[in-house]
Amino acid sequence: MGAIEVECSPWFEDNQWVLEIAAQDSIVVGTVGNLDPDQKDFGNRLEQLHRNPLFRGIRYGNLWGRSLAEGLSKPRVISNLKVLADTGLAMDTANPDPPLLAAVVRLTDQIAGLRVVIDHLPQLEPPRDMSARTALQASLLELGKRPQVYVKMSEVLHPVGGHVHYDLDFYRSRLDETWDIFGPDRLIYGSDWPNSDHSAPLRQELEVVRHYIHTKGAVVTEKFFWKNSIAAYRWIKRAPGQPASSAS
Repeated sequence: MGAIEVECSPWFEDNQWVLEIAAQDSIVVGTVGNLDPDQKDFGNRLEQLHRNPLFRGIRYGNLWGRSLAEGLSKPRVISNLKVLADTGLAMDTANPDPPLLAAVVRLTDQIAGLRVVIDHLPQLEPPRDMSARTALQASLLELGKRPQVYVKMSEVLHPVGGHVHYDLDFYRSRLDETWDIFGPDRLIYGSDWPNSDHSAPLRQELEVVRHYIHTKGAVVTEKFFWKNSIAAYRWIKRAPGQPASSAS
């Protein structure tokens, strides 16, 4: 077994704290940290963190008062994300909405070598306005053409109309749409635990996702639960019991 931790703190110092904790337990094969690409010292801080092989990327999106859509208008953000791409590290998004997904299209136009992992896509409810819905679908279809863009199947169980449904059939059409766009090689399991506890216990959330993905067969299930994460994050096996791949 293995897991990649995604940082949920805006404090730079917590990146190092997480790395120190992770070093003590080989179940953690990587961490996605907090580093603002709008900061002047981004390059130096990235170099400092990247010395640790467990550091696998940064998270940047709709979180901690930041906005990927707004950030792309700043030359410093683009320059620093090019530095990130040059290191071979990935960028997780945060809390997708239509402007963020449109921004990922623009970002990958400008920095084709940057691997991007879109989180929590199943919880994004389509806009009611048809023009906005059409624009969102266009962004998703465009991202589906880009092999460096991955999607986490996280926040599958989430409130809709103030109520959380616990059966797969309620979410199946949304999952099918995501599957049809991104396919078996770019979907990754994400638990969003412990934040997911607000919607459902981890065991119940995992059961729904596992039931869905198992219908795709054993080869796809293996890709979904670990092989695709190696391609996205390029993590390195730390323990004998963890699976290995030629991609690592």
